[in-house]
Amino acid sequence: MKSAFILLFAATSLSGAASRRICQQEDSLAVSKTVAVEEVVVTATKASASTPVAFANLSKTELNKANDGQGIPALIALTPSVISTSDAGTGIGYSGFRIRGTDATRINITVNGVPLNDAESQAVFWVNMPDFASSVENIQIQRGAGTSTNGAAAFGATVAMQTQPPAIAPGAEYTLSAGSFGTIRHTVKVGTGLLGNHFALDARYSDVRSDGYIDRAWARMSSWFLSASWYGENTMLRFQTFGSDEKTYQAWNGVPDTLLRKGIRTFNPCGLYYENGRQLFYDNQTDNYRQQHYHLNGSIRLSDEWNTTATLHYTPGAGYYEDYKANAKLSAYKLAPYIAPDSLVNRRSDLVRRKWVASDFYGGIYSLNYRNDMLQATFGAAVNNYAADHYGRVMWVKAANALPAPNYEYYRNEAHKLDYSSFLKATLTLSPALNAYADLQYRGVAYTIKGSDDKAGDNLNVDMEWDFFNPKVGFSYAPGNHSLFASLSVAHREPTRDNYTEAAPTERPTYETLHDWEAGYQYQTAGVALGANFYYMAYDNQLILSGKISEIGEPLTSNIKESYRAGVELTARARIAPWLEWRGTATLSRNKINNFTEYIENYDTGKQDATPLGTTDIAFSPSLSGASIFDFSLARYSATLTSQYVGRQYIDNSSSIERSIAPYFISGLRIGYDFPLRNTKGIAVDVTVNNLFNAKYETNGWAYSYISDGRRMLDSGYFAQAGTHFLCRLTVKI
Repeated sequence: MKSAFILLFAATSLSGAASRRICQQEDSLAVSKTVAVEEVVVTATKASASTPVAFANLSKTELNKANDGQGIPALIALTPSVISTSDAGTGIGYSGFRIRGTDATRINITVNGVPLNDAESQAVFWVNMPDFASSVENIQIQRGAGTSTNGAAAFGATVAMQTQPPAIAPGAEYTLSAGSFGTIRHTVKVGTGLLGNHFALDARYSDVRSDGYIDRAWARMSSWFLSASWYGENTMLRFQTFGSDEKTYQAWNGVPDTLLRKGIRTFNPCGLYYENGRQLFYDNQTDNYRQQHYHLNGSIRLSDEWNTTATLHYTPGAGYYEDYKANAKLSAYKLAPYIAPDSLVNRRSDLVRRKWVASDFYGGIYSLNYRNDMLQATFGAAVNNYAADHYGRVMWVKAANALPAPNYEYYRNEAHKLDYSSFLKATLTLSPALNAYADLQYRGVAYTIKGSDDKAGDNLNVDMEWDFFNPKVGFSYAPGNHSLFASLSVAHREPTRDNYTEAAPTERPTYETLHDWEAGYQYQTAGVALGANFYYMAYDNQLILSGKISEIGEPLTSNIKESYRAGVELTARARIAPWLEWRGTATLSRNKINNFTEYIENYDTGKQDATPLGTTDIAFSPSLSGASIFDFSLARYSATLTSQYVGRQYIDNSSSIERSIAPYFISGLRIGYDFPLRNTKGIAVDVTVNNLFNAKYETNGWAYSYISDGRRMLDSGYFAQAGTHFLCRLTVKI
């Protein structure tokens, strides 16, 4: 591996420092006293007003207002350039989002500075984070390459989540949400408040259940959060643990396009098989996973200018998904042909398999922060290690004599990934209005996979190392009510696990490079805010699906030499009346691949036909999207009217209308009222109506084209979303 010297300088960070004054009443004397509490905040990896990047902040208040039990992707869907999707059609269970058309495998996501992305797939599985929003203080979404962080590559966006600080006063809270599709959520939160001016304990437990809009797309999920904090005069020590347990029925394949055109929107092909001509569905076609996170953080205020923070973290996880495979080829599972009673040799049979992963992710993060009137500087370092076992088992074969042993294991491989990085970033104040910014990051990655695989065969052997240098420079200028910024950033990203397991050794890709130019302007007063952000993201060797089939028969992700995203993001806010505010966003963009060649499997010839298409659109990247929010608040009444428009998205890179998601416009309405109640902190009720006008729309899809009998054929599926549906919520605080 690398030397201890490199490990010492490994990357990113938390930093501490905000002081809070707390007044506490003495029972008999009614005398107030002041206690200084050091509270950890993620500053080293988050952008401030003087940082030359495009970003949006979501506060605890905004998150709580929208949190009816849906996942984080649904809660951030109205921020600039964000589009969310849901397998079950309701935002609960398996869900995801894209930012500027970039999917989650290219988005760096952290909790208190600790990486959340899976080390191998580089994705975040939000089904493993049910109701996490109930423990989040704020979310910052940086678009583009963003500021240096740690963990997965920030190759299009960064999402930094900060958990809630301890409550100063003791209290408890219960939330019940219930509504369409059998959806119900229970959340209980308790806190001790500050004990003896030094210690605080907070806890949450949530249970979320839904039957889903799509057939059988049910979800049964629970999650927990526990935080214990100790405060000294200049120090803070905090232990946090959170985790989840989920079981969901698979809805990963979407609704076949042939059925959607007939108006059948909820059909779920997962688990489908036939017996004696009857259509049946396997009951246990499920995904099952349990994951825990442990964070130990310490922060020291060294002086008025200096503070430092260190975090140790550990995340174990284990789970499997189970499939019914109809008429499966036995050789693919290392099973021998069997002789049926009629003496025929059979090489296929129905079977049930489980694909397992058990992983451990752990590491350390450190930062040293300096601030005075002219200079803000941070040095960050982190090292994170990942180890996982991947294995598959055949649980049942219809032809019982074809299974050599119970829980028969047909593949197993071990993966290890070491990620280490360091950065130095600084903002220099050149004048009261002008700031210069520089951010230099080194990131190293070492990745190995050894063993057998169900796709790559018995000789899966990956041993790769990368060294990336990611510089960023820029300036910000803020005279009066106006502010401007410009920046240039470079980012790199390594391939994912699938890029290796789904390709032959001679077809394995190289890393990707991004050059990101950003420039923004904002005008802001107490009543009006207007903003425009311009970006040009040029990719070298971007990894995309081209239609090629690899030597081992899997869809091949290939490096494309030239592609880009260019656009403008517009934001606006207006205080129309003391009780009414409007906010709006719009993104207009061009997302192109230069000199794209499409490959199609030709069953007639046994070869792949290549068709040069010239300049085409990058898949899942609409040229127009936007959102509108009207917020009404008067006395104890509140209401929010939301709208979102998403333009046409192509589901492959050919720019074919036939293989695209139609534009859609959806709206939602929330109405709430807060009841004052003696001996409580209040009772709040609200009703949310999603998809107010019952739009029929889809948010995601897939397509597979091939040539048979001289004709181009198409198999495709789309992820249909629920029509008009509602959720009611009751919150009691004491």
